[in-house]
Amino acid sequence: MSEPIWNRFLTERDKAVFAAGGFGARAGFGRRPALLVIDVNWAFCGERPEPILESIKRWRTSCGEEAWVALDYIKRLILAARKRGLPVIYTTGEGRADKWDRGSWGWKSSRADGAAGTAHNGIDGNEIVSMIAPGPKDIVIRKQKPSGFFGSNLASYLTLLGADSVVVVGTTTSGCVRATVVDAFSLNYRVVLAEEGCFDRSEASHAVSLCDMHAKYADVVPTAEVLSYFDQLPAGLFELPSGSAGANGSGRRGIKETVLHAAKRVQTVFGMPGERVS
Repeated sequence: MSEPIWNRFLTERDKAVFAAGGFGARAGFGRRPALLVIDVNWAFCGERPEPILESIKRWRTSCGEEAWVALDYIKRLILAARKRGLPVIYTTGEGRADKWDRGSWGWKSSRADGAAGTAHNGIDGNEIVSMIAPGPKDIVIRKQKPSGFFGSNLASYLTLLGADSVVVVGTTTSGCVRATVVDAFSLNYRVVLAEEGCFDRSEASHAVSLCDMHAKYADVVPTAEVLSYFDQLPAGLFELPSGSAGANGSGRRGIKETVLHAAKRVQTVFGMPGERVS
């Protein structure tokens, strides 16, 4: 890696402390990775690339042009993962139209009633950006808090898949990406972040969050390195969802398909009668 993006935000004391403490050692890739695409939806990207202060007028959570730069890298990773038969798992938000279930999200924004994940100008902010839309074999996790693991089936799906590691991209680096990374680390997954595939509305928060994750929880590496790693993996590592027509039309149906697949797999592997899932 060339000069880390976070170095310009660190003092000489900071650099000395990290070096003396042995932080930032390389953990390495796993053998069975899943690609996690965190919250790359219209609410965080806006519906077109434009300066962030313009985009925020319509989408208060937008990350502006940085999102669209990252999207190119994210798309490459998704296509490479699908080519090798690796799991591609998306997260995005969900909520009631009356926002009753937003809870603590409403406490820290003076524009809490403004458009974020709600329908806006005919666009559902929680919909994954179309240029990286989920495919029929991909998995979509709906969530209401920062971590993709909190209150969701993400951990159980990774167990079902037999994944030992996650490659993480998405937004925001300082928020939902970081929360998901810390939880993955806490569950003893090896964690890798593709640097150019992560983005944030704050330049400083983005850089310092990458620094902190690289120091303690994950390897922050160039996207090119992840693509090379994917290319070296054997095909057919995972038994993915069948990809039946429309399986991921709404995200929720994709999850149901995965649960059905899990029941069938239990019956096949363990010789147990599969319970009906409705």
